[in-house]
Amino acid sequence: MCGIAGIISSNARNYQDEIQKMTDSLKHRGPDSSHYEFYDNAALGHRRLSIIDLSENGKQPMFSNTKNECIVLNGEIYGYQDIKKKYAEYPYRGGSDTEVILAMYQRKKENLIHDLPGMFAFAVWDDQQQQLFCARDRFGEKPFYYALGNNNEFIFASEIKAIVASGLIQPKVSSEALSHYLQYGYVSTYQSIYSNIFTLPPAHQLIWKDGKITVSRYYSIPAKDRTISLSDAKEEFVYLLKNAVKKQLIADVEVGSFLSGGLDSSSVVAMVDEFLPHQTTISFGYDHKDNELKYAKEIADKYNTHHIEVHEKKEDLVSSLLKISPFFDEPFADASFIPHYEICKYAKENLTVVLSGDVGDELFGGYHFYTVENKLKNHFSYKNIVAQFGLQLYQKLKTTSYLTQKNLQYSSIMDFHLNEVRNAFNKKERDILGVTAQYLQDYSFTPDPDSLNDIMRIDLENYVPANMMVKSDRMAMANSLEVRTPFLDLDFAEFCIQLPDQLKLDEKNDKIILREAMGSYWTETIRKRHKQGFGLGVKNWFAEENLMNLSNDLLSNSNHKVFNFIDYKATQQFLKKDEKHWNLLQLALWADNNQSVL
Repeated sequence: MCGIAGIISSNARNYQDEIQKMTDSLKHRGPDSSHYEFYDNAALGHRRLSIIDLSENGKQPMFSNTKNECIVLNGEIYGYQDIKKKYAEYPYRGGSDTEVILAMYQRKKENLIHDLPGMFAFAVWDDQQQQLFCARDRFGEKPFYYALGNNNEFIFASEIKAIVASGLIQPKVSSEALSHYLQYGYVSTYQSIYSNIFTLPPAHQLIWKDGKITVSRYYSIPAKDRTISLSDAKEEFVYLLKNAVKKQLIADVEVGSFLSGGLDSSSVVAMVDEFLPHQTTISFGYDHKDNELKYAKEIADKYNTHHIEVHEKKEDLVSSLLKISPFFDEPFADASFIPHYEICKYAKENLTVVLSGDVGDELFGGYHFYTVENKLKNHFSYKNIVAQFGLQLYQKLKTTSYLTQKNLQYSSIMDFHLNEVRNAFNKKERDILGVTAQYLQDYSFTPDPDSLNDIMRIDLENYVPANMMVKSDRMAMANSLEVRTPFLDLDFAEFCIQLPDQLKLDEKNDKIILREAMGSYWTETIRKRHKQGFGLGVKNWFAEENLMNLSNDLLSNSNHKVFNFIDYKATQQFLKKDEKHWNLLQLALWADNNQSVL
């Protein structure tokens, strides 16, 4: 895992100071080495976290054998050894996965992207064509940002802070991105918080040539469900998951696993055991009665792992917030980033690469609100005009059920999902705060508003890359740790996406396919478990005096930078020690961290 940066401009060698500032700002992503290479019109920079081919042959920026092409890559190409055999004509100098992309580019140019698996963000400079080819992986595991500088330079990097560090652009806050953040607690994966710094969306490629930028989608998630029996699905599920884990264990350093004691991480650990007996597992728990450490220990004992338990007292929340929040570069309100940072910090003491059980809920139907949406859809009042008319009259006299109320309030389960689930500020509340812009994300498919599977597909194209993968990437990289997500292996993920929703959940059960396929790999206690959140809730945190003091310092000061973007008086009515309050506090922290450029 690494940090990449580049400046495409005439007389690129004049940008040595700028490219160094950019890569210096990414030191946490690659502490092992720093390198730059220059063409007449391209400056490329790289920070390295050495994982595959630790020798100088794995160094980046990496030239091709002809020196015409040069690549900077952040990520891992899983199964690259098999790809390498298909491009045997290329004179390889080393054993890295990076060099395989150069071999593919020479034969297929930008069409290589359709055959490239893994998690990645990369840029290839083609000196003969005077062209830059960039791409980002299908599910948004690795980040890629770009901008046009004051003198029309094309600037790209793994993080926004590197683009800002170049000194070639003055960022401007996007009101649309701010609106999306206030609603959901994160910035859309199709935007950055700045209107003049852009993100390359997942599953997209970018070509810069003659000063023109062309961005296009190269991959769409499967839009149709399969017809398959449970017994056949179970067999294919286990086969594909084993394959995914096997590919992601390839490294020239030790690979460990996060183990929460939940169904997803327990499944990953069970599959790793097939290839790597006595693996290292690491678990994290705050010292309170609801932590999950006892469940993780059961699985660790079952598979005889080298198990590391991290007990965190969480003595000073504000110190953690002030230390961690600058790594995001954008406002980010998912409170689980604090324990996620801590487990990454402790993992780094023993490991460089860790497998994670992320994205199981979206693939297998694990969230409670999916079950609620299933019940909404099956309720007699769902899209029943006659029933809803009668219920509207009835509820004026008596209180109706939650399902009735939500079916009257929303036009479909998708409407409910987008405007109720994980929402902080609704449209009216955002207007009160003075943020009237709106942003609606596009998807690679046309969602059916009545489809549970399409709701999960939406989460895979919205929530997963913009929240979950941002949290995973930034918190891991803050600690110079690589985190891999086997559930996002292309073959496995596509299989799960296409499973009919009745193999994922029903009125009583969630994660049906996972429970049926993997149940024998767990302990009895784990088999009976349902989802538990990571860490304590924000309402508990606001009980702490130091957090309220920080809130008062930032949100009770009408001269604070954050009030250039939201209304001060309106803000005060939302400071009620809840999710909205937390959302606003993280926004103010972001403004505080970036006040020099705002």
